[in-house]
Amino acid sequence: MPLENRRDVLVSTAVAADRLGYDGYYLPETWAYDTTIVLAEAALKTGRIRLGTGILGVWNRSAGTLAMAASTLASLSGGRFTLGLGVSTPQLAEGLHDVKFELPLGRLRRTIGQVRALLRGERIPLAVATSARPLKLNVAPSPEIPIYVAAIGEQSVRMTGELADGWVPFIYPRSCLRQGIEQLREGAARGGHPDRLPSVCPSVPAVVAPDAATAREGAAWFVAFYLVNMGTLYRQSLVRQGFGKEVEAVLAANAPKFTGAVPPDADALLEELIVFGTPAEARVRLARWHAAGAEMPVLLLRPQMAPQELDFTLKALRPT
Repeated sequence: MPLENRRDVLVSTAVAADRLGYDGYYLPETWAYDTTIVLAEAALKTGRIRLGTGILGVWNRSAGTLAMAASTLASLSGGRFTLGLGVSTPQLAEGLHDVKFELPLGRLRRTIGQVRALLRGERIPLAVATSARPLKLNVAPSPEIPIYVAAIGEQSVRMTGELADGWVPFIYPRSCLRQGIEQLREGAARGGHPDRLPSVCPSVPAVVAPDAATAREGAAWFVAFYLVNMGTLYRQSLVRQGFGKEVEAVLAANAPKFTGAVPPDADALLEELIVFGTPAEARVRLARWHAAGAEMPVLLLRPQMAPQELDFTLKALRPT
């Protein structure tokens, strides 16, 4: 739930998802609460559901801090924690954390390697302060903590196949999922484990409403928001994947002022990127993601939903 800033709602959603039988609860971090602390509260109030960061940017914390947080959350949750990482966006790295967004894939590779070493109980392989004495964590090793990676570019997807336990693409067309899985295979082969692929867990915005028109309006807001307001990353990715005309149509429909609109000639983006509709329609669209190769789609919910809307959505898409 990016942009959600009600801590009580974030935690109560995890509790509800646990009760309703969902497999996991993955909390993104933007510019509101510290996700690791909110997940600690959720860990103490749930008993079965898997908890994870979905995702933490590698600019936000050092590898040591990430490893300490992962070990702590794994302990609090009884081994239910997944560490989700990604390069995030220049807007967040530079505009909030005051860190230059430079060589992002190198930063991601280094962070994953350092975190894994620390979780195994080893000394951190230093890359910057190389003259220092490398330290290790003063807690029991936790090598079993999965590391998932958010990636949409070809190079980053191959790196995910090489290094990660799970792949979390976002604003990634459903029809391109098979192509992405092949890139994962290439990375896995490069990493020396061609038969061990990351779990495919695309992050898919979900909007469910009693009527189709309201659901489409919410789905359009998601597409427009990420294409108009979140820099050029997602636009460029979709253009490379063959949706240039649709991207231009969305940008034109939201200029000079953001309206949250997706015109009819860009409807393909709604079908490719969003699970939406009435409960029955949304479940059909969700099934298409499974058929395309998603092992566990992660449903991204709208921010600031009223309690009844949130309850309606969770019950509509609950596992059967």
